[in-house]
Order: sequence, then structure tokens, then C-alpha cells
Amino acid sequence: MELGERAFCSGSYIGQFETAIRRPQLELSKLLDDVLGSGEHLQRLCRLARKSKVADYFADVAELEQQARTIVEHAPGNVPGLLQTEAYARALIRASRLFDPQQVVDQVVSARMERSQLLNGYNAPVFWAVVHETALRVPVGTHAEMHEQLSYLAEVARARPNVVLQVVPFSAGPHPLLTTSLALMHFSDAPPVVYTECAYNGQLTGEPALVAQYQSAYDMARAAALSPKASLALIDSAAKDYATNEHGN
Repeated sequence: MELGERAFCSGSYIGQFETAIRRPQLELSKLLDDVLGSGEHLQRLCRLARKSKVADYFADVAELEQQARTIVEHAPGNVPGLLQTEAYARALIRASRLFDPQQVVDQVVSARMERSQLLNGYNAPVFWAVVHETALRVPVGTHAEMHEQLSYLAEVARARPNVVLQVVPFSAGPHPLLTTSLALMHFSDAPPVVYTECAYNGQLTGEPALVAQYQSAYDMARAAALSPKASLALIDSAAKDYATNEHGN
């Protein structure tokens, strides 16, 4: 309890680290080192424990996803990773890794597909995604692969009660997260965190004021979006467009 107070978090949160349920982020490891006077010992242990199939900057996020009860995500230009088909993921990853060997691309795709299993099962988190219409209109891969991806989006949103999907249409204009990709994760017994990402890096923080600011911005983006029902109709329409134009791709 005392350590939690000195590190500005709850005693139960500290207990999760002690019992290896959760791994402290590097930022918190530094704070605990300062509080305990342990030099950089906990920071070194944190780095050693960060071995992961995903990019180093995403390792903590992938672990926290497993603990989250609710994940809300905003995707300004592409389908969220947890909802991607393999063909779409491969085309997207290849576009950002033009000079990497095929084996590396295959490993990244495999890791993303493994992550997508998070939304299955009895204890799956609630996943609420707000996607800009850009993600529906910019072709990633062939038209057939885009049709498959958008059809899968609609299928998941209809079949899984824990998945809610909304689309911000072009007509909505600007909103606070127009150029920002983010995920907000909420937990049953720990403070929420926010993760923001650009092309080759990302930042994870639990700083309360910043989390609250991003939550407010996300709420504004969600308010600008179509209803879930209208969003599905737009996704269906876009999928049909790709099916119609498939032979021309």
C-alpha cells in the first residue's frame, strides 16, 4: 500500500507486478527504482522481460491488451489491427516494410493474426472502434482483398456482441483525432492507459490528465461518427463497390 502511494498507484496494482500478473512499463519501473533506491535494477529487468513477437515499442501494449476489459480505438486511415484479415494485414505491412525480407513480413503478419484472437472467447474485452471512411476507400491490396476485408468487418460487428464499430464519414469534417491513431484501455483493477501511434513508433502513457484528454477527444470523434447501424450500411456499400470493380483491378 505504501509503495503504491509513493508511486502514485494502488496497492493492488503493485500486487499484480509482485505476482507476475502484469509487467510494469519502463516509465513506472524507473519511478519504482527511484522510490526504492535500486539504481536501474527494475528498469533492466523490465527491458529483459520485453521480448515479444511484436515491435519493441508495441510490446507493453500487446501485453496490456490481454488484461483490458475495454479497448476503444480510433483508426484514421486503416482498419484496426485486431480486425484485419491476413491478406489486408500482409499488404499493409509489406507497404511499410518495402526492403525487409519476406520472412520478416511473414513473422509480423503472423503476430498480428495471433493478436486478433483476443476478441474471441468468453472473456474477450469489449472492443469499440471508430474508423474514418478513408479506411474503407483507400485500397490496400487487390479489390478482392478489400472486399474480403470489409465483408469481414461487417461480419464481426454483426456476429460479436463485444465488438462495436462506427465510421466517421467524409462529410463529418475535422474532429480532434483526425490525424491520430490511438487505443484507450480500461481495466477492472488498474488505471486506464492510452497508446498513440505513428508509422514506426508509438507512445504508451497512464498519465491521468493526458488519458482524460484523449478520452474526451475520442468521445468527440465517436459523436461525429455514424451510428453502428448506419456504419454497417456504409461498410456494406463500400464492400459491394470493391466486388463490382474486382475484375478491373
